[in-house]
Amino acid sequence: MKVKVSRKAHFNAAHRLYNNKWDLDKNTAVFGKCNNPNFHGHNYELIVSVTGHIHPETGYVMDMKELKELIYNEIEQVFDHKNLNLDVDEFKNLNPTAENIAVVIWNKLRPYIAEENELEVVLFETPRNFVTYTGV
Repeated sequence: MKVKVSRKAHFNAAHRLYNNKWDLDKNTAVFGKCNNPNFHGHNYELIVSVTGHIHPETGYVMDMKELKELIYNEIEQVFDHKNLNLDVDEFKNLNPTAENIAVVIWNKLRPYIAEENELEVVLFETPRNFVTYTGV
């Protein structure tokens, strides 16, 4: 029997969507207001889920305190109140779309999750726009 445990977190961050190989007109046509040269921000909501078997001695799939601390240390401390394009190394050469942010978060957390457990990242950029990444 597998069980999914989840932890919700949030961070506020600014970004600009653009492709430096394109001119301003094409960037504006593709990314619209998100291409603002002065950046724009979001209040991101994050749900991190770990799926696995319940440990017979602890009753946990994963200790939620450990998951909370992991998200805080690896994600919130790194992304919160930052300009993703300028302040976060992973986005120096990667467009910080919601899709790419979710993949980066998954990659940052995966080394800390037991190999036999599955990891899922759901990132809400707005209350109605969100992405899900499971590593596949």
